[in-house]
Amino acid sequence: MSADELLARPAGETTAVSPDDAQLKAVLEAIVYVTEEPLSAIQIADALGEPRERVETLLEMLVAEFDRPEHGVAMREVAGGYKMATKAEHHERVRAFIKSLRAPAKLSLPALETLAVIAYKQPVTAPEILEIRGVQGAGVLKTLLDRKLIATAGRKNVIGKPMLYKTTKEFMIQFGLKDLSELPTLKEFEEIKRLAMGDESEPLAESASSAAASSGASSEPSAEPKSPEEDSSDES
Repeated sequence: MSADELLARPAGETTAVSPDDAQLKAVLEAIVYVTEEPLSAIQIADALGEPRERVETLLEMLVAEFDRPEHGVAMREVAGGYKMATKAEHHERVRAFIKSLRAPAKLSLPALETLAVIAYKQPVTAPEILEIRGVQGAGVLKTLLDRKLIATAGRKNVIGKPMLYKTTKEFMIQFGLKDLSELPTLKEFEEIKRLAMGDESEPLAESASSAAASSGASSEPSAEPKSPEEDSSDES
């Protein structure tokens, strides 16, 4: 059965597979579960010595199975590969549970603002980020580089040849994006900021709005930029 035929089946309908396919499907589930980096069907097929079409079909079967409401996790394509993650409808309860275990790693507001600028304007230089945000952010760039959320992308061919920055595969993994076309709207990015900062009342800073607006995203009025003193922090 092809992947197209599988996807055309009614939701919740069980697909019969041969014992060999069932065993391979179980192996694929285990591989995706234990691997931190998203793996493509080609990578898995080559590693297992299996036909790509067979692996793709079985992976789509797993995607469909985990999409059923009785499963708390989903398997989906992220950053060009397959990865397991908790379902969106369970995020709040899972997040509350995790918070009860340990303090979550947080990005500072300046880091989130800078990340938004890079995401929507990439590749972008530090002076261009400064022009949008209105404050210096060398320490923030270092924080984002250390966390592998951004990477250098060569130098811009202008006077001084400033370094260009872009988002990374790790950024797509952390934000659950299949590719950059799935970048969140400003409203969604604002919610991401609120969750990361643990503040349900503070709107996203103006610099993120400016970055996305220039890239065609819509947004609502937001707060004034932070001061240079606040931006100098390497808080994480």
